[in-house]
Amino acid sequence: MPEIQGMGSKGALLIQYPEYPIPKVIKFQYSPATMSRSFQPFKSDPNSPGQNASSETFNIANPPVETMSMDIELDATDKLEFPEKNPQTVSLGITPELSALESLLYPKSSITKSNSILATLGVIEIVPSEGPSLFLVWGPNRLLPVSISTLSINEESYDSNLNPIRAKVSLTLKVLNYNDLSKNHTAYSIYETHHKKLEKLASLLTEI
Repeated sequence: MPEIQGMGSKGALLIQYPEYPIPKVIKFQYSPATMSRSFQPFKSDPNSPGQNASSETFNIANPPVETMSMDIELDATDKLEFPEKNPQTVSLGITPELSALESLLYPKSSITKSNSILATLGVIEIVPSEGPSLFLVWGPNRLLPVSISTLSINEESYDSNLNPIRAKVSLTLKVLNYNDLSKNHTAYSIYETHHKKLEKLASLLTEI
């Protein structure tokens, strides 16, 4: 994704909507001081045919389930210093950024309406439409497809119209891997690139 070029050391979230080719970017005002990462190794079923405890000890069939937790700050102060260049921020503050994050947890209103009509007509099985994809950019070595597990927003300051202009957003993200993505999806190839880069970086570890 060319959009990650020029971000420097700051992180960002990229939102890729199926109907738009260019992702929306939520840049972190300040890089989070810390990030918690947890890994749950994939374990095969030892009761499956041909498997036993000894043969599974060193086998790794799938990537682990990885989660990341962080607090990010969104602040409109810098843009409000140049109101003529940032009229949207003047009129709405950081509401668009917060709304973009929140909307990732909602189905489209048009889909909700059409599903309601289908349910009224007696259609039992309703297939949800594809929602936007989310990617975490964390420096030049991490670009990961993720989904939101938890989202907490603490709005800390408002303008005269009660639009939030500063907020702390607490996020828990699940890293999407091969098991979560179809092979023809862009996110699959992005995760594959991350996997290969991880191996390359690990190979640089020198012997003691």
